[in-house]
Amino acid sequence: MCNIFAGQEPARYRNETRSMRLNGQCTSVRLENAFWRIIDEIAAGEGLSTPAFVSRLHSEVLERRGEPENFSSLLRCSCLIYMERTTAPRDVMIAAE
Repeated sequence: MCNIFAGQEPARYRNETRSMRLNGQCTSVRLENAFWRIIDEIAAGEGLSTPAFVSRLHSEVLERRGEPENFSSLLRCSCLIYMERTTAPRDVMIAAE
């Protein structure tokens, strides 16, 4: 089982830093490529560019909770929520068979 995780391509977990504006301020966000791919997919599904999606998410978080302690972690967890909601649970798939 560990081979599934240990054997992944290094490019998948290589960090990429993207510069963007959040609430009018220039900043950079550093995430692993695998997370950027998911965020790009979410943004496209919302009809937004990735920077526009990330900026909108940041604005909504500010409104609800104030400045996030770790915005990169919030983005990673957002990817997990997206994947959980778009992937059918195994027990539902088995019951359907």
